[in-house]
Amino acid sequence: MKNDIILAGVGGQGILTIAAIIGKAAMKLGLNVKQSEVHGMSQRGGAVLAHLRLSSDGIYSDLIADGTADVIIAVEPMEALRHINGLSPKGVIIANSKPVKNIGDYPETQDVVDAVKAVPNSVVIDADGIAASIGNPRAMNTVLLGAISHFLALDSDLLRDIVAENFARKGQAIVDMNLKAFDAGRAAVKM
Repeated sequence: MKNDIILAGVGGQGILTIAAIIGKAAMKLGLNVKQSEVHGMSQRGGAVLAHLRLSSDGIYSDLIADGTADVIIAVEPMEALRHINGLSPKGVIIANSKPVKNIGDYPETQDVVDAVKAVPNSVVIDADGIAASIGNPRAMNTVLLGAISHFLALDSDLLRDIVAENFARKGQAIVDMNLKAFDAGRAAVKM
């Protein structure tokens, strides 16, 4: 079993939370896990990139070679395009459709979304809209985690359990909201 995952987005969007949940689920299964340090600004607005590698065999590098990633999770659509060279020919992209326009010459949103959709095996969802519709706009990252769960070599029930563990310290209402977000993201991807 192997999953090489690129997580890309903008600081403050919850990339580290997604990586932590996937990593904890993999470790519960006894898999090897390596994560690169996060590159970019950890403050809201700066580009953030992380590589997460899961394997039943040894992992010798925390970085994913170009053209070999199984999955790109992009919490911002332009970031999906910035890291497209990392995707393997059979890889999958799950991207949020809502941009973070943190540069003055950000292209037209629809052009960016159309470019992501043109990539084979890509799915673009309105994770922000889905999260808002369930009452917690901040759960956009958990929506994307649910969406990508179809393409990970991890059981979705295990991921749900780790979501619950991850948010337990914030109270049952937050746990329930994030589980609802995970399920909504999963439902948004038609399999």
